[in-house]
Amino acid sequence: MEKEVVGMSESRFKRICVFCGSSHGRKRSYQDAAIDLAHELVSRNIDLVYGGGSVGLMGLISQAVYDGGRHVIGVIPKTLMPREITGVTVGEVKAVADMHQRKAEMARRSDAFIALPGGYGTLEELLEVITWAQLGIHDKPVGLLNVDGYYNSLLSFIDKAVEEGFINRGAQNIIVSAPTAKELVKKLEEYSPCHDRVVCKLKWESEQQIGQSPVCGLTR
Repeated sequence: MEKEVVGMSESRFKRICVFCGSSHGRKRSYQDAAIDLAHELVSRNIDLVYGGGSVGLMGLISQAVYDGGRHVIGVIPKTLMPREITGVTVGEVKAVADMHQRKAEMARRSDAFIALPGGYGTLEELLEVITWAQLGIHDKPVGLLNVDGYYNSLLSFIDKAVEEGFINRGAQNIIVSAPTAKELVKKLEEYSPCHDRVVCKLKWESEQQIGQSPVCGLTR
């Protein structure tokens, strides 16, 4: 086993941002998937960026990555920091002013994104980084850990949007999907950027420094 871990240390990613629910979900498979993803990150020497706290799937993956010896960065708005709301964040805590700054900071610190099952917040974070990729604001891979077909309806919606002409077929390939953590991370490692380059040469880091979503800088 030790030899396998060493062999996987050359990942193209230093940190992966994981979006996921602040609940565990009703199926044990969602919790198992969070732990499996944590173990996959640890085995590849990849650190975790996430939304902070110790509740739900967020707590499971952050604790497992931390226990595996990798660095964990929890980015959390100051208003959500009380323990009774989100619990205790393991590893490094990055406090930010609001939800917009949280997303920008998580994106800035990460080399790729993965969405586990989650609700409105997970979906909103996921769709924003997909949009940024479509516009060419970043070239970072975006993955769906499609546990037990959780994201099948979303993928069907995207197919429909392509069919109806609202998403072009090239942009459809932005999303990388797989049912297991091992398969998904492997696909992300092999990903080649595919986007429209609507906002060529936009400076990702400089947009983050002023605390704005990169899309807000389109008129500059």
